[in-house]
Amino acid sequence: MKTLFAVLTALAMALTLSAPAFADTPSEGGYDLAYYEQYKGQGLSVNVYNWGEYISNGDDGSLDVNAAFEELTGIKVVYNTFDTNEILYAKLKTGGSSYDVIIPSDYTIARMIEEDMLRPIDFDHVPNFRYIDPQYVNPDYDPQNRFSVPYTWGTVGLIYNTTMVDPGEDMETWDVLWNEKYSKNILMFGNSRDAFAIAFKRMGTSLNVQSQEQLDEATQMLIQQKPLVQAYVMDEIFDKMTGGEAAIAPYYAGDFITMHADNPDLAFAFPREGTNIFTDAMCIPKDAQNPELAELYINFMLEPQVGLANIQYIGYSTPNAAVYDLLDDETKQNPVQYPPKELLDTFEYLTHPDPHLAKAMDDAWTKIVSADQAYSDMLLPAVLAVCVIAIVALAVVRTVKKKRPQG
Repeated sequence: MKTLFAVLTALAMALTLSAPAFADTPSEGGYDLAYYEQYKGQGLSVNVYNWGEYISNGDDGSLDVNAAFEELTGIKVVYNTFDTNEILYAKLKTGGSSYDVIIPSDYTIARMIEEDMLRPIDFDHVPNFRYIDPQYVNPDYDPQNRFSVPYTWGTVGLIYNTTMVDPGEDMETWDVLWNEKYSKNILMFGNSRDAFAIAFKRMGTSLNVQSQEQLDEATQMLIQQKPLVQAYVMDEIFDKMTGGEAAIAPYYAGDFITMHADNPDLAFAFPREGTNIFTDAMCIPKDAQNPELAELYINFMLEPQVGLANIQYIGYSTPNAAVYDLLDDETKQNPVQYPPKELLDTFEYLTHPDPHLAKAMDDAWTKIVSADQAYSDMLLPAVLAVCVIAIVALAVVRTVKKKRPQG
C-alpha cells in the first residue's frame, strides 16, 4: 500500500506540473491529472488480456499496477491472462470474448493486422508514446505504427539448475535439450512457434519456417526429443524450475530474472546457434467496447514511474526510454536483460509465416503433443489388463494349492 501511495503521489505531482505546458496540446506531450480523473464515478471498466506472470501485482512490496490505475481513474480493470499467442489469437478469432487491451507478440500482431482484427490507436490519446525508444517505433510487424504500443522486449535462452547438470556440460547449445543424460529432467516450450524455432536453430536454419522440408525435419527432431521431455510448459515453468523439479528449460530471459531471485542455483545461457528476440505490444481489438478507456490504460502503462515499477517486478526489458533512464546501473549492465548489441544483432525475430506453412506447423505440433495423451490412453488399458491377468493368475494358483492333496 505504501508503494501504491508513493507512485500515485509521484505520478500526480508529475502530471500536475506538466499541466500548464500540455493541458491544451495533449498530442505534443502530456495530460494533466484531470485527464485520468475524467471518468471517475461513472462505474466503467476496461477489459485487459495479458500473459500470465506479466504485470506488477503488489506481491513482495511491488506496485499493484491495476489497483493504481483504478485508484487514479475510478475505472475497474477486469484482468485475464493467457499462456500463448496461439490461445490469444484463437479466442479473439472465434469471438464470444470482448477485450479492450491485449498484449500479443510481434508475429501475432502482424497476423492480426493482416486479418483486420485490430483497431487503429488514436495516439492523441496516448501522449506518453513519446517515451518509446525510436528503435521500437514503426517495427516490421506494424510498419506504420498504427496498431501497437511496445510493452516489453525480450529474448529466449536456456535456464538450467547448476546443482542438477554436469559442471562440464556445454550449456550454450540447443543440443543439451536432446541429451539423454537429462532424460525426464528437460522441460520444453508448450507452444509451437517457440518449440519449432529451437529445432530450426539447432538445424542451422532460420527460426522462421521456410519450407515443408525444413518443417518435416524439425518435426522428426522434436519427436525424437519427446521421450526425454518431462513436460511441455508455459507458466508452470516457474514452480518446476524454482522448485528444482527439472534441470533444464528453454524460456524467456525476463522470467529467468524472476526465477533466479527465488532460486539462486539457476543460471542462464544464450545458445550459440542463435535465438529469438521479440517485442510484446499493447493493442486494441477491432471489436473493443471501450477503445478510449483502452487508450487511457495504455497511456498509464507508459508513465515512467508506473513503467519502472512494472519492469522491475516482471524482469523483462523495457522499450520505454524514460523508464530505462530510471533503471539502476546493475540492471542496465545485466547481460541477460540487456545483452550487448553485438550479440543482439545475431538474434532473430519471429515473423508471420505463409498461411499454408503456418497450418502445417500447427498440425505437426498437435501431432507431437497429442501423441503423449494418445500413448497414455493406450497405456492405461494395457496396464489394467496386465493387472487383471495377474490377479486372475494368482487366484488360480491359490485355488490349485488349496485342492492339492496333502502329503
